[in-house]
Amino acid sequence: MQRKLAAVLAADVVGYSRLMEVDEADTVVRLGTTRENMIDPKIAAHNGRVVKLMGDGELIEFPSVVDAVRCAVEIQQAMAECNEELPAEKRLEFRIGVNLGDVIVEGQDIYGDGVNVAARLEELADPGGVLISGTAYDQVERKLDYGFDFLGERQVKNIEKPVRLYRIRLGDHPRTTAAWTRGKSYRSRVWLSAAAAALVLAVGSAVFGIYSRAPSVELASRARMEFPLPDRPSIAVMPFTDMSGDDAQQHFAEGMTDSLITDLSKSAGLFVVARNSTFAYQGRQVTVRQVAEELGVRYVLEGSVQRAGDQLRVNAQLVDAFSGGHVWADRFDGNVADIFGVQDTFVTKIVEALKVNLTGAERMEIARGRTDSLRAKEAFDEGWSLYLRFNAKDNAAAVAPLRRAIQLDPEYGRAHAALALVYSRVEDYAWHEEIVFRVDEWGWNQQFGASPWMVVRQGQLHLENAMKYPTALGYTAQALAHLRFGRAEDARREAGRAIELAPNDPEAQIAMAWALTTSGKPRDALDFVRKALRLNPNFPSHYVLALGVALFAASDLEQAADVFDQGAKKNPNATALMPPFASVLVGLGRRDEARRSLLTWRPGTNQAALEDLARDYKFPIRWAPEYRAVRERLLDGIRAAALPLDVTVSSLTAELKRDDPASRRIAAKRLGWLGPSAAEAVSALVMLLADSSVREEAVQSLRKIGPGAKAAVPALVEMENDNFIGGHAKEALKEIRGY
Repeated sequence: MQRKLAAVLAADVVGYSRLMEVDEADTVVRLGTTRENMIDPKIAAHNGRVVKLMGDGELIEFPSVVDAVRCAVEIQQAMAECNEELPAEKRLEFRIGVNLGDVIVEGQDIYGDGVNVAARLEELADPGGVLISGTAYDQVERKLDYGFDFLGERQVKNIEKPVRLYRIRLGDHPRTTAAWTRGKSYRSRVWLSAAAAALVLAVGSAVFGIYSRAPSVELASRARMEFPLPDRPSIAVMPFTDMSGDDAQQHFAEGMTDSLITDLSKSAGLFVVARNSTFAYQGRQVTVRQVAEELGVRYVLEGSVQRAGDQLRVNAQLVDAFSGGHVWADRFDGNVADIFGVQDTFVTKIVEALKVNLTGAERMEIARGRTDSLRAKEAFDEGWSLYLRFNAKDNAAAVAPLRRAIQLDPEYGRAHAALALVYSRVEDYAWHEEIVFRVDEWGWNQQFGASPWMVVRQGQLHLENAMKYPTALGYTAQALAHLRFGRAEDARREAGRAIELAPNDPEAQIAMAWALTTSGKPRDALDFVRKALRLNPNFPSHYVLALGVALFAASDLEQAADVFDQGAKKNPNATALMPPFASVLVGLGRRDEARRSLLTWRPGTNQAALEDLARDYKFPIRWAPEYRAVRERLLDGIRAAALPLDVTVSSLTAELKRDDPASRRIAAKRLGWLGPSAAEAVSALVMLLADSSVREEAVQSLRKIGPGAKAAVPALVEMENDNFIGGHAKEALKEIRGY
């Protein structure tokens, strides 16, 4: 680390929160104008460098403590004269602290005790006053013609030794007044008057909405927001910057961010944007305004993490995008083992700053989702990040870090739940080829590919353990497990528990959407999918799947096709979207596009293999028994998409007239795959009802054609009491009659 001796000036606005509460826009404009016209020129004149702006405050470095103190005095004098021109409610007053001390240099930033003492002096200074440390006083006592009052020694926060305090007498002491008077020329008087006039004009124009000078902080606008602002405090937690310079520490910084998002999401009083959407900005230069407007939030949390061995420094600041002001800011310096306490403190301070109360149940859920092992947390963060990418390779890569997290903390409920979800995806999308069980997992001296049975068993074991240490993520995993067996009501119950525990978790919203879609309520499901999309604007591809299938179930095929098309363009690697997309396209009569979608899913597949894949495809979610026809329609569309394009309703109708019973059965079944579009084949299918070798296939196809098969009703009525086919005939009549 580079160290140096520096003169540091810290300043902030007195009563800034009160001024912002009265009139945000007016306060921001006046502060920006004051900095530009009055403060910045003085800093430049005294060779100062603005290290950072903090809403209502500034941190400035000077090469000389004499320059720093002179600048501080001149700023306060200029502000005093400027305020004389303004009514009391429009006046801006600063507190200023100056210190000479050792600082640590990191790029353009400085920190350390030298900075901390200046900040503490600023807090202790009188409104409109300047307070300097003993080290600064020792350098300027004989060089500046100011009056000083010794205020004794004071113990200040985070500084081991007491600090000597000196107040500069401004205006009420002969020596100080004389010094000011000697430094004033006619030009400076004119300049000050002009600055005061400019400030008055800026205030007036802000009131009337016609000012031409923009504030120094670019503010967000409701009108430019891509989403309506929620009815409760809304926040986006940006990825904390890793300041360690060590790529190995990147996961630690990401984990800090993820933990804050997870914990804040447990509060029903907040709207918290999901991890995927804020991490999309990682490594990019973006403004608070841009983030707020693109994600539709008012508050943005920024921070940095610096880790060196066991030592840790965390900075965080919560910015109001509408005012540019800091709602809350804090720093932690200490041992990395204290990170969990730091997170708790930050969460508490943030919700307090936003005037939201965490309930006892919310605090309990935050604690329940944690681990006491820092290494386990780091491993979980790595695995969860991989799982969210929704592709076979990253899903498989998530296994090792999640298993490591569980080995470090066998009672880590979220890690068990996450691993159960990983194995479920392997089962759902047949991603077995990427999974490998290794020696250290089973105690065998070899490694081997995962069989479906192994994957299912591992998923079950981790889900059982997740429910021993229940969390919102565990209930979400449990809900999805119920959906694989068509237990929609059980899934709704578990998803409801997950939402209750983590109302801002979009994964829980998606689980509820699936539960509603598969229980015959796709329109209600759309509300939950849209909540998830709002919580996570940069949503992962499995949200597209949930939305597209809900629209399919609601018979809104045009919109479903648009959703799948946009999702495929956004993430070309999400090939799991292609089979249901193909089914939707078949329903719209766009079979050539449907076929291309299947070939995107399985490129290079020949015709026979493509038909086999479509026939054997298993959609991961099952509908409740009374609504299973929707799932059947989805699968039929996939099978129809795999057919050669020269297989049409007309060609299949011709096949029904062949002497070969096997050909007739195949043709009748394929007509059913085409659904309502096969209505022209109804009369031919009715003729087959007398043929016992193909009767069942004909009845099933008439059922799938639906209302377009009304001509078959008399024949089906005659079959209702048949011992072998009567049940199928009754089902067909229900679909055809529309009840």
